[in-house]
Amino acid sequence: MTPTPTDSQVDQQVELAVTGMTCASCANRIERKLNKLDGVTATVNYATEKAKVSFVADISPDLLLTTVEEAGYAATLPPRRVLRVPRRSLVPRRASTRCCSGW
Repeated sequence: MTPTPTDSQVDQQVELAVTGMTCASCANRIERKLNKLDGVTATVNYATEKAKVSFVADISPDLLLTTVEEAGYAATLPPRRVLRVPRRSLVPRRASTRCCSGW
């Protein structure tokens, strides 16, 4: 049995989208495979098709994806969120003397 990382050792967390599961046994199989990796703690939810994985810095997210694929399923990393700021909000507004109701 591999040691699980303590809270002070966990450097990263990710929620993988997992496809190909047909039952709770599939989720259990993926969870066991991920938890066999040193420095990884994972929980897999069949209903949401998600795997919540905590891992140390030595582990690459690509290794997590490969481990799921080797178990016979597919997994993807969450999309990186890019904050898009509308151009007009970058320009400072002048103070208005009008009431907020526009009268």
